[in-house]
Amino acid sequence: MKEWLYYAPAAAMPLHRLLRLSGLLLLPGLLALSGAYVYIQPSMPTVAELRDVQLQTPLRVFSRDGVLLEVYGAKRRIPVTLEQIPVPLRQAFIASEDARFREHRGVDPQALLRAAFDLARSGRVRQGGSTITMQLARNFYLTRERRFLRKLREIFLALRIEQELSKDEILELYLNKIFLGHRAYGVAAAAEAYYAARPRQLTLAQMATIAGLPKAPSRLNPVSHPKASLQRRAYVLARMLEERYISRAEYEQARAAPITARRHRGRAAAAAPHFGEMIRAEMVARYGADAYTAGYTVHSTLRHDWQQAADRAVRRALIRYDLRHGWRGPAARLEPLPESREELDAALAATPARGGFVNGVVVRAGREFAHLYRGGGNWVALSLEELRWARPMRGVDRRGPAPESTADVLRPGDLVHLTQQDGIWRLRQLPQAAGALVALDPDDGAVRALTGGFDFRLSKFNRAAQARRQSGSSFKPFLYSAALDRGYTPATVVNDAPIVYEDDSLEGAWRPENYGGQFYGPTRLREALTHSRNVVSVRVLKDIGRKYTRGYAQRFGFEPARLPDNLTLALGTGESTPLEMAAAFAVFANGGYRVEPYLIDRIENADGELVFTADPRRVCDERCQRRSLTPAADDAAAGVWLPPENLAPRVLDRRLHYQMVSMLRDVVREGTARRAQTLGRNDLAGKTGTTNEQRDAWFSGFQRELVATAWVGRDDNEKLGRNEVGGVAALPMWIDFMRVALAGVPEAPEPEPPPGIVTARIDPGDGLLARPDDGDGIEETFREELAPQRFSGEMRVVPEDSPADMPEQLF
Repeated sequence: MKEWLYYAPAAAMPLHRLLRLSGLLLLPGLLALSGAYVYIQPSMPTVAELRDVQLQTPLRVFSRDGVLLEVYGAKRRIPVTLEQIPVPLRQAFIASEDARFREHRGVDPQALLRAAFDLARSGRVRQGGSTITMQLARNFYLTRERRFLRKLREIFLALRIEQELSKDEILELYLNKIFLGHRAYGVAAAAEAYYAARPRQLTLAQMATIAGLPKAPSRLNPVSHPKASLQRRAYVLARMLEERYISRAEYEQARAAPITARRHRGRAAAAAPHFGEMIRAEMVARYGADAYTAGYTVHSTLRHDWQQAADRAVRRALIRYDLRHGWRGPAARLEPLPESREELDAALAATPARGGFVNGVVVRAGREFAHLYRGGGNWVALSLEELRWARPMRGVDRRGPAPESTADVLRPGDLVHLTQQDGIWRLRQLPQAAGALVALDPDDGAVRALTGGFDFRLSKFNRAAQARRQSGSSFKPFLYSAALDRGYTPATVVNDAPIVYEDDSLEGAWRPENYGGQFYGPTRLREALTHSRNVVSVRVLKDIGRKYTRGYAQRFGFEPARLPDNLTLALGTGESTPLEMAAAFAVFANGGYRVEPYLIDRIENADGELVFTADPRRVCDERCQRRSLTPAADDAAAGVWLPPENLAPRVLDRRLHYQMVSMLRDVVREGTARRAQTLGRNDLAGKTGTTNEQRDAWFSGFQRELVATAWVGRDDNEKLGRNEVGGVAALPMWIDFMRVALAGVPEAPEPEPPPGIVTARIDPGDGLLARPDDGDGIEETFREELAPQRFSGEMRVVPEDSPADMPEQLF
């Protein structure tokens, strides 16, 4: 037998011997395969599980008007149906990955034989022989390790898949599952990641580029390795031509096309990273790790156009602040200065720009002009006139002399930040100060815009929602609301004069002062709020009591634990976030009701089913009641008021609300927020805020439809500098935002006084009734039970330390 096996050719073997030998060889193979199947089968998933498997789809956050804001998840996937995938894109994958896909039953013997022959010849596993169905099995359930047992699992599962799924079902799952580099899973995600397009918008060359990726998504990536990607694309196109999927002309045209892939973040028209991070955290709290993979879609409360306006407003305000304080020097130095354009491009690429700026390298600096290279063969000339602001910063309140030459500011090798404004390139630097802006719908607390800093990439700290800062004079409206509720009136006179308090909690004597150090004598409460008089506020707090005031502030959402139990409370030494401050001011904007800020309007699962709908407490004032008067079928029930089920609670009496809004309007009309009049509206109100030593600057303001808070400060709590008060540092930010947000919003009429409010003509000096012959009298509003009954000149002075039993006159 051995001799015959050695000498005789196979063709000469008798048929009965050949059959017997084949049986002897085949039987052990069949037994081995059967044993392997019995061993592997219990651990294999069912095809039913494959049908029901949830494609890992990232969390997507949209604005309330349907604009994609943020995408979260390690795997970027956009599930699509086979009909949404163009035929040439399907053919590109079939031609390059599995030309006999429509013919085999899950396993292609020819491909496996080719892989075995290549293994025998090279001694290495270079071809897997995997069909599309086998790749699908591996991608869903198995690993990519190259082991014989894994390949057997892959084969068995592929055979099972082909028995229970159609070819179209298999192809659709595969084209949604396959990894294609840059965190993109599936063809739709790849189209977005590389071309910011949908599959149907791709060219043939782009389709072939994507179809070439499964073999080695990292090594053949068109962004990271364009040359290798070009070669692989040529192979895919050649296979499509060979399979007669495309014509020779189509092949030549696509093969000649340049690589156009770029790394795209996504189709986000208005990225809102600080806002999006808040939603991401809330979704993880609700759904755990599934939040990133289960395909949830969040429809948020944010308006994308307002968000863009908020981002611009914060950046402008911080840049303006920075320009007022001088030049701190270049962002980096290149020493020695690169001599070639290629080296300059490499240096610029190694220092990514931030804050909306672009980077440039100073190459020459003369008297009148400095010349900078900003990459890609582009040059910028900065004039001496443009650099006049760049006096050297010697301290927060000190600057050096104005430059007389561009060389006084810039040197060759300086890497600096640039921006283009009105067609002119300008020198800029990353601001030392930080800022935040948040805007709410006062009727239900929906967050319409939220910016937590200059650039999320520089700092992920969300100052709008996380920065607890002293509120300064922004707290005074809440103190004055408490005073009105205690019996004060807008005409109550308080002596603005030096005073010294001994308070153990303040560690000694305390002498409160007004900003600027002046005192103004007897001052009406309205005047004190309009011009933010500190001493008056301290006297009022001492009179009505700290415990009462701290409790009253809770109505507006302030936490007592963050409000100091001493007289500095009157000057806003309590801590609040901008979001909390905006919610507190919403009480003034909406008629006196407390609402809670919220970010998510509704959540949908991967199937588009609604899984959550927000039910915030809503304001129901006179406007709401008019809308709720709905005719009924029964005449007896016609006109019945049907209020919302979840009503916001009233926390401020209607009459007190009317008086406070009137006083806060005066802050804008003639007080510390006069600059807001540049918006040309008469329906604005609000309050500036500045803390001790100008460490925080605030402005919170509102119109009936919208409330917004702007804040500027430093993360290290250092001083902003002399004169950096709320009306200078923060108010312009608010104005820039409101100019966009209120565009087209009709001006609200003057509020109608509620029942129980009366108007009296008073003497502005003492708050009593003006005499008929007094030409200096002014109009003031009172709750009717507190209206003055005496004429000016009949005033009885209340001793400083006695109870204010006559609240309209307090010294």
